[in-house]
Amino acid sequence: QVQLVESGGGLVQPGGFLRLSCAASGFAFDDYAIAWFRQAPGKEREGVACISRGDGTTYYADSVKGRFTIARDNAKSMAYLQMNSLKPADTAVYYCAAGTLNRNDVKATISPDYWGQGTQVTVSS
Repeated sequence: QVQLVESGGGLVQPGGFLRLSCAASGFAFDDYAIAWFRQAPGKEREGVACISRGDGTTYYADSVKGRFTIARDNAKSMAYLQMNSLKPADTAVYYCAAGTLNRNDVKATISPDYWGQGTQVTVSS
């Protein structure tokens, strides 16, 4: 059974940090690009970051570039999202996903095949 399980969300103050984890099982983790999405109340789901399956190239939304870092550990079938300098606008449910990455020199998009259940991140003072 395919599973993606997020953890690490919580409540932090503005300027704080969190590291989200995504544990994968039931599929060939190495063969999939991994992405993080988020959805805030009343907003559409937004792609945050993704990492390729082969060379591990990373891509970020402009809103998080320079603050967030995506990583993967294929030996552990794990993916991570390090979130620094958090802002109230980062408040959302964060989801990890596995799928096919389409990319060129200026843009990357992902077509997810599998989704996790999400973890809540709240940034508030």
